[in-house]
Amino acid sequence: MGKVGVGLAVGCAAAACLIAAAVVGRRVSKRRTWRRAVVVLEELDQGCAAEVGRLRQVVDAMAVEMHAGLASEGGSKLKMLLTFVDSFLNGSEKGTYYALDLGSTNFRVLRVQLGGNSSAILEHEVERKPIPQHLMTSTSEDLFDFIASSLNEFVEKEGDPELSSVKRRELGFTFSFPVKQTSVSSGILIKWTKGFSIENLVGKDVSECLEQAMSKRGLDMRVAALVNDTVGTLALGHYHDEDTVAAVIIGTGTNACYLERADAIIKSQGLLTTSGGMVINMEWGNFWSTHLPRTSYDVDLDADSPNPNDQSFEKMISGMYLGDIVRRVILRMSQESDVFGPVSSRLSEPFILRTPLMVAMHEDDSPDLREVARILNDVLEIPDVPLKVRKLVVNVCDVVTRRAARLAAAGIVGILKKIGRDGSGGITSARIKTGSQSKIRRTVVAIEGGLYTSYSMFREYLNEAMAEILGEEVSPHVILKVTEDGSGIGAALVAASNSSPSVDSVQLL
Repeated sequence: MGKVGVGLAVGCAAAACLIAAAVVGRRVSKRRTWRRAVVVLEELDQGCAAEVGRLRQVVDAMAVEMHAGLASEGGSKLKMLLTFVDSFLNGSEKGTYYALDLGSTNFRVLRVQLGGNSSAILEHEVERKPIPQHLMTSTSEDLFDFIASSLNEFVEKEGDPELSSVKRRELGFTFSFPVKQTSVSSGILIKWTKGFSIENLVGKDVSECLEQAMSKRGLDMRVAALVNDTVGTLALGHYHDEDTVAAVIIGTGTNACYLERADAIIKSQGLLTTSGGMVINMEWGNFWSTHLPRTSYDVDLDADSPNPNDQSFEKMISGMYLGDIVRRVILRMSQESDVFGPVSSRLSEPFILRTPLMVAMHEDDSPDLREVARILNDVLEIPDVPLKVRKLVVNVCDVVTRRAARLAAAGIVGILKKIGRDGSGGITSARIKTGSQSKIRRTVVAIEGGLYTSYSMFREYLNEAMAEILGEEVSPHVILKVTEDGSGIGAALVAASNSSPSVDSVQLL
């Protein structure tokens, strides 16, 4: 071979080596960038870890905070608000009762008919109406006049002559805004939320304003109960199952209430109730403990929120926030690796990835995860995401959801611990004596909200954690029972329980 031939051969070999080196380099680079994305997931998983030992610490912290909140005003992150609801229906009541549910830009009017002799609701009728935008920033008179007018129209449609002849109607009013309750049927508005801003109603009794508007319309209807949706859920759960001792809502927001002994409410000494107990509205979304597994994503979300250092528990477990936590993780992955390609500007938009979209990705069971690909493309503007990266996104959804569900379970067990229903002892034993033997009490918690009722993975993780925390001896005796429409039907039931002359009201001595 001549010199020219040798030179060509050497040149080709060198070129081949360079090409091979470039290919290997790209592969190594891809492995490194993939590894960085995996590390983000691993760090998230570690930060969100909620093993049973840690959950039991959260249980204890919840019970301690409940005690503190009952001892003094401002003594705890938990407000532990008195509701003045001290009794429930027993299923023997008859009659027709009404409910008004005002908690967003729509309101509902309901009529509920009770048949007596069993815990069965014969029928209920619902009418929904939007609130005109201008009334949300108008005056209290304008708002309640509109609502009273709608109530009057609803009553006038009653075709039953027996109903039409009723002179005085009893109403349960679900008012889902911050209120300082002053009795079972009255409360002072503290502030507006959810887009409402009617200044002349702040500091006033909302029930009184509604009754004045109804009176002007010639509608003889009395607000027999002013409640929030969680109390309505407990009332509805107890109506169908008398072993119901607490209620939890886990949806867009989250809250819990439960039945407490009157003598345990130290901050209201001299409280007298017919039943010896009272429903306490915990406002548990504001719960905080150092035992909660908080990550940098939670810290950033809280700092960016309109209410930093507030509602910490809610921001970790409720539907309002889970999707945005996932968005923040995907953004971090995108910034630290190129598995998603160029960083999409949509990833920097808060709450663009709503929790229902996160749920759809988490529950995508198609072989190629095409729903995950669709949402990444259509919502976050991240096209052509490889299948293994889509699987990474599903894993992120799983970690965030699992933590939320397990923390919610710990919160529920915390309530049970406070009232002695978790099997660990306490003032009220979880066991009841039957002759010479004792058995564990049956305990029911009413639960409502889309995260639990409609999100199968969340529900499975929550139930799994409940069983782990309570143990195999106690957990079969604790039942989570789904209710529907506590804010509507439940409010009517509370109105019914406070309409009977045989039911004494709560008194403060």
